[in-house]
Amino acid sequence: MVHQRVVAADAEALAPLAAQWLADEMRLAATLRGTCAVGLAGGSTPRPVYEALAAPPLAGTIPWDRVQVYFGDERAVPPDHPDSNFRMAREALLARVGLKQGSVHRMEAEAADLDSAAGRYAAGLPAALDVLILGVGADGHTASLFPGSPTLEERARRVVAATSPVPPTRRLTLTPPAIAAARRLVVLAAGADKAVAVARALAGSARPIDVPATLAREGVWFLDAAAAGGLPETRRGQSTPTD
Repeated sequence: MVHQRVVAADAEALAPLAAQWLADEMRLAATLRGTCAVGLAGGSTPRPVYEALAAPPLAGTIPWDRVQVYFGDERAVPPDHPDSNFRMAREALLARVGLKQGSVHRMEAEAADLDSAAGRYAAGLPAALDVLILGVGADGHTASLFPGSPTLEERARRVVAATSPVPPTRRLTLTPPAIAAARRLVVLAAGADKAVAVARALAGSARPIDVPATLAREGVWFLDAAAAGGLPETRRGQSTPTD
């Protein structure tokens, strides 16, 4: 994979750029392999991107009947809870496009036994997601992989139970092996509070145990100008390879 960054003027301008890239990659995966397995991120930054994907004319360019939807992480709440990543994705995207029945694979993070739920989810994952969407927290976390977490040392399991330092504390998350297996990685980050984490993740010297978002360094990073504030100047709206 070639890592690039695309910097938009602001979060509003970021959404259509990222959505177009995703549409192109999803369409390509479906053409090459007959289906596209996409992993969705939660959080506030992906929502407008998903809304752009679901809106015409872009939505009409994606073969939704050949898309399988997975999730990068989920909080231990019911699927209709305001904190649920699934609920956000359903409202912004999944309920608005022509997905086949059974093509949305929700993480059952509300289960009493999270280890068993993680095992079931891992068993249903494809060997490699075609496109995996990730975000970045101000602390450098991605998915529900937080700085210092022993989960960052995982080398075998692809989905595990995780603990967040902020509520909801119980989570399910993809692990480093699942992230590394993805054919295409895209990272979405907006806001000045992400600038330090983004700069550390892309600097090349940070370790995943300290800045988990480093796991996605080899992806395409869509940033607004505020989130890119700690990086060398990048032409807005342009794809620029990093060192």
